[in-house]
Order: sequence, then C-alpha cells, then structure tokens
Amino acid sequence: MTRPPTSARPPGRPRSGVNDVVFAATLSTVHELGYARATVERIAAAAGVAKTTIYRRWPSKGDLIVDCLIDAFGPVPLESAGRAELMSSAIRWIAGKISEPGVGDAFAGVFSDAVSDPALREVLSARLQDPYRLALQDALGEPENRVLFFIDVVVGTLLHRMGMTGGPMVDADVAALVEMVLQHFTDEAGPA
Repeated sequence: MTRPPTSARPPGRPRSGVNDVVFAATLSTVHELGYARATVERIAAAAGVAKTTIYRRWPSKGDLIVDCLIDAFGPVPLESAGRAELMSSAIRWIAGKISEPGVGDAFAGVFSDAVSDPALREVLSARLQDPYRLALQDALGEPENRVLFFIDVVVGTLLHRMGMTGGPMVDADVAALVEMVLQHFTDEAGPA
C-alpha cells in the first residue's frame, strides 16, 4: 500500500503574504475608522485572519502600526545631485507618504500613544526613526542633533497640519516648508 505524499507545508493559511494582508487591512481600517477605533479585532476581521495571528506577530497595536509604517515608508530616496536637492526630495517624500490613505492617521495615532507609553516610544525611536536618521546623517554629513532637528521640524509640521485640518499638507505648503527648512540647513554657519 502506498502512502499519499506528505506536504512540507503545515496546515492552515500560508505564512507568506500574511504581513502584506494585515498591513493593507491596518491602513484601510485606520483610514476608514480612525486610529482609535481601528482595534486589533477590527484589523484582524478586515484582513480575514484570527486575532491570535496578529498577536503572535505583534504583541500590541503599537508594534503592528510601527511595522506597518516601516513597510509603507520603505527606504528614503537619497539619490540626488546635491545637498539641497537631497533634503528637498526627502521632505517631499515624507509629505507624500504621510498623505497616503491611512499612513498619516496611523503615524499620528501611534506617535500620540507614544507620548505616554515609554516602551512604544522606544520602539518608534529604534525601529522607525533611527534607520532614517542614520541614512540622513550619512547622506548629509550632519551630526545626530541636526538630523533629529530636521526630522522633528519636517515630520512635526506635517503631522500638526494633519491634526489641525484632518488632511495632509497641500503641495504649495510643502514647497514653502522645503524653502524654509533649506534656508536653515543650507546655512553653512549652522544654528546660533
């Protein structure tokens, strides 16, 4: 009697692609319901997975959102002819990413939660901010404190606008932000 061939894959949903499905469901749920109402239960339902599937990968909503944002942002484009162009493209890139459906809402929500959650603040700093900070430090040849200030000014301004208006910054205002930031950062003398 011959035995049927056994599959090397365990039973259940295939593992590859689950993150993509959960990330897409996370952003769409945050976009539709807002950050506070986008619970892990609702995200799991939208993704068509069990809540335990999410909690096995991400111990909290904050951890899920951070990984979702890392996936949504991808690497910062740092190819340019010069310093001003590099900074301008980085500002326009982050403004574009924050304006994508669900991304700005998720970023603002997890950022707000981190104010009173030191563990989440550490995750945001180590996993989301530090890779971009290091890439910008290397590309710009600037010390950590100047790059952190650049990130604070740009991201803070974009998230503030979203919080105050409910929408992303319009292109004309992004252009004004670029001009303002470049005036400060291309000054060879640096801050006073």
